[in-house]
Amino acid sequence: MLKRKEFILGAAVGLTFAAAATAGGVIQWPGAEAAPASASRLVPSAGASGLAFAPPQGAPLSFADIFEQVSPAVVQIDVKTRIERRRAIRIPGLPFPFGDPREGGADAEPETQLAPGTGSGFFISADGFIVTNNHVVANAEEITVKLSDGRSLKASLVGRDEASDLAVIKVEGSAFPFVTFEETSEPRVGDWVISVGNPFGLGGTATAGIVSGKSRDIGGGVANDFLQIDSAINRGNSGGPTFDIYGRVIGVNTAIFTPSGGSVGIGFAIPAKTAKEITDRLIRGEKIERGYLGVQITDLSAEMKEALGLDADTKGAFVAQVTAGSPAAEGGLREEDIVVSINGTAVDGSSALTRRVAAAKPGDRLRLEVLREGRSITVDVRSGRRPSEEELNRELEGEGPQAEAPSAPSGTEVEGMTVTALTSALRDRYDLPSNVNGVVVTSVEPGSEAGKIGLPAGIVILRANNRPVTTAQEFRAAVDAARSAGRPSVLLMVRYQGSNRSLVLPLAKRN
Repeated sequence: MLKRKEFILGAAVGLTFAAAATAGGVIQWPGAEAAPASASRLVPSAGASGLAFAPPQGAPLSFADIFEQVSPAVVQIDVKTRIERRRAIRIPGLPFPFGDPREGGADAEPETQLAPGTGSGFFISADGFIVTNNHVVANAEEITVKLSDGRSLKASLVGRDEASDLAVIKVEGSAFPFVTFEETSEPRVGDWVISVGNPFGLGGTATAGIVSGKSRDIGGGVANDFLQIDSAINRGNSGGPTFDIYGRVIGVNTAIFTPSGGSVGIGFAIPAKTAKEITDRLIRGEKIERGYLGVQITDLSAEMKEALGLDADTKGAFVAQVTAGSPAAEGGLREEDIVVSINGTAVDGSSALTRRVAAAKPGDRLRLEVLREGRSITVDVRSGRRPSEEELNRELEGEGPQAEAPSAPSGTEVEGMTVTALTSALRDRYDLPSNVNGVVVTSVEPGSEAGKIGLPAGIVILRANNRPVTTAQEFRAAVDAARSAGRPSVLLMVRYQGSNRSLVLPLAKRN
């Protein structure tokens, strides 16, 4: 899972040391008794003869000079954020406390306390402007910056942008050492990098590695074009810089991918170009506003293309859900539309569409080229203003989890599923609003194709084979039409746990 906010959850409570050894194998160093080249084998070069342990040409002999050059600009950020504290009563002899029975009630005020957190940041000007992550300073009541020379200074918040996870804070003073963003040269996969920050509250820590990937999408939103780096970043590194070998900032460390909570060599940094643009606007006092359509979108998978009868090289963003009353709904965009271009620029997937819509200003005209039921049409939408991330998260959560499936009423069997039209009783049971129309799956045969892919009872099928379905007969007709067209599967639009989702259902083979 992606770890962001736990980067700031305080200092380390312990250190783990690891030793490496070879086991069951032999390490062959480049150039050491190298075998002759063949048509299928690439023989690496170790450089000059006899220097098997020397770095290859172009690699720095050490990162020490770079660290000495840039580390004075990197700071430790300590914050205090108010959180609710539950009072408890501990009874001798019992291993756990009870909640205080005196708290609660309509007029009770929750007891709160200031909780510490820590992160990293870096000066981008001599007069005290510091870049960090939004999640490091969000809702902080106190911000303290510790400099590399040991000084501690109080800082104030200049501005923050939740969607990009960037923020700017400021300390009073002058002649602070600062670093600059590299905007003109794009780092390549394989380029050396050095990350400097405050992991686990240790401060002044450097780790080195390479750029291991580019244009990574790590979970939606507008900031979905991350650099992937393998220099170790951990809790407390959030908001710190990653440099190239010339000491230029190429990214702002913001997240890690980890199954354990610690670094496993997959970290993500906001590219310098994005960070520079956002932080400059925050320093100018601008409020960051972005365009908004009001749709949930996904990439087109190979199975979806096959189910829709599309060419394998078709690219675009598949519209899974249109929010009622949104700019997309008012402009006529529909569920199961495939957006292939915006204002004449091709869209190769959901991330590209998200970035381009976000780059628009509220009120801008967005001309969308759309594939709808095999035909190309144009949809004009006036961009709205993107809501806050909290509002968007509530929208994605929908009506919440569905209730337990009712005992199966009578229905019609189609492709191993028993389906029936929605009734008032079923709407109440599944907490479905009146504007949701389709057929509900009341049971699934375990050995069927639907059972094999884990289709749950209680799911609502809204559309099948690009057709709305409100009865079992309409659903069967849509499935039969897909089979008659020679397709091995049918694309379903379903509603589950408050959200619309696309689903490819393989069709059972007929003898």
